[in-house]
Amino acid sequence: MNKTTIKSILVESFTGFTNFTDTLSDHRFMVSPEGKWSAGQQLDHLIRSVKPVNTVLGFPRIFLRFFGKPALPSRSYEQVEDMYKLALEKGRATTRPYIPPVTSAAQRHVLQLQFHQQKDRLLLQLGQWAENDLDKYQVSHPLTGKLTIRELLYFTACHNQHHLQLLQQREQKDLPWAVQLERALS
Repeated sequence: MNKTTIKSILVESFTGFTNFTDTLSDHRFMVSPEGKWSAGQQLDHLIRSVKPVNTVLGFPRIFLRFFGKPALPSRSYEQVEDMYKLALEKGRATTRPYIPPVTSAAQRHVLQLQFHQQKDRLLLQLGQWAENDLDKYQVSHPLTGKLTIRELLYFTACHNQHHLQLLQQREQKDLPWAVQLERALS
């Protein structure tokens, strides 16, 4: 994928997540009947996850040499997605700095604003990279190990998509939300 395509999948992943969470009531935004992260917590987690990506993209290239040169060409989007799914299947989980606190309905607007700001910053940062530089530099990722910048961008889109799918699956349960909520609160 070239930069234009990468921008498109990033925008789609951010927009898809916010479009879905916009359909949720405040209760559904802040409560999760399965004891998993609520939609608000997942949004907070995604914000926490993209911030370091933005930081890395803003580093002078000379600092990125600290991580070494990639030994192999960048993997495809599908390969990065498969690598992420495999890591999850093996029980790999998020690290402490990316674990969100409990969120409230009052935080919803602020979290949505921060998410959009991080997306805009990501797209701006990506615009400042030359196409071939996306494959010349790599960084260490806490879940998957070393990724090229291109792979890191793929991962960001996959990660957003993964959390959107988790929320969508939760909404497709056989039990209506009200029944799930009552079970969680009892």
